Amino acid sequence: MKTQERARFADPLPLAQELIRCRSVTPHDDGCIAVLERALGELGFACTRVPSATGGPRIENLYARLGKTAPNFCFAGHTDVVPPGDAAAWRFQPFDARVEDGTLFGRGAADMKSAIAAFVAAVARAKTAFGGSISLLITGDEEGPAIDGTARVLEWLKARGERIDHCIVGEPTAEASAGDTVKIGRRGSLTCTLTVIGMQGHVGYPERAKNPVPGIVAALQRLIGRKLDAGNAQFQASNLEVTTIDIGNPAANVIPAQAKATFNIRFNTEQTAEGLEDWIKVETQAATRPLGLKTEVAFTRGAQPFLTEEGEFTQVIADAVQRVTNQRPKFSTTGGTSDARFIREHCPVAELGLAGSTMHKVDECVSLADLEKLTRIYEELLAAYFAKVKR
Repeated sequence: MKTQERARFADPLPLAQELIRCRSVTPHDDGCIAVLERALGELGFACTRVPSATGGPRIENLYARLGKTAPNFCFAGHTDVVPPGDAAAWRFQPFDARVEDGTLFGRGAADMKSAIAAFVAAVARAKTAFGGSISLLITGDEEGPAIDGTARVLEWLKARGERIDHCIVGEPTAEASAGDTVKIGRRGSLTCTLTVIGMQGHVGYPERAKNPVPGIVAALQRLIGRKLDAGNAQFQASNLEVTTIDIGNPAANVIPAQAKATFNIRFNTEQTAEGLEDWIKVETQAATRPLGLKTEVAFTRGAQPFLTEEGEFTQVIADAVQRVTNQRPKFSTTGGTSDARFIREHCPVAELGLAGSTMHKVDECVSLADLEKLTRIYEELLAAYFAKVKR
């Protein structure tokens, strides 16, 4: 790595701005991966584009590696972002990457283009050669279906016999300031769509119809009325949240033919997806069968719960954070899912990034002080990892 390139990328702000200025709303890339690919190439990384596997929209994925020996420390993240919403509601245009009063504004500033830039800057600042390899696994399909993104790259790596030993995902995990919280696990996610089938008819002749609405109400009452668990030492309690109830009946004098509801369960290690599915089937049948109604249930398993056990890897992370912030980070498993759910099948993984208070919001932003703090944390983490962690 030449001194000139190292100095050029040692400041994370220019790269963060360049990435934010790409309108990479899933599944569109708008040149974002190419921006990162050029930067990493100048720093000496061998870069490979990993193509989509399905017939859907083309997804841009990048795997870049510096070094050929073990251990391989990987930074994982995504360059795709959610839509900005009403651009007129923003303080600045959402893809202008404007800086004002020490704050960088733009879609992706918090989630998570700035973290990618911070990691690149941390590598550029390295004072000595690493005793192993550094890699970046970057996808453009995290905010979308996540079918052709990280999971696809991991399959590709496995097929070519390439191993990742440990991984940091740069999601915005902090509550107030970079490094205050590290995610070492996540709850699982199970989505169910329940359809209660009745018989359409005139409201004046209910005996000639079967109204599905009382059935879906009864079923949901049984489901939400149960406390799934109280959580455990590592995870908060599992929870079921109804997200929509749809009947689609525009007529006030017609009993509808069917009613649908969708709900999601975020579950900890006290539950299993299979057990929850069986319970849902039993409860919905018990609620609707006495009413003479039929039910259909469809499940989508979004993720299984996982936990990276505290040990040498998490100790190195906590020590690096403390050296920069003078505070010990909190280990947490709260929040939604992330691409760590795929990575945990291959190696120990933790999530460490910027504050998430503005992600997905109007005026998404990050303070330049926090961006610098995260860069220093990543710099310390890289040095400590290669000094202490063995394969």
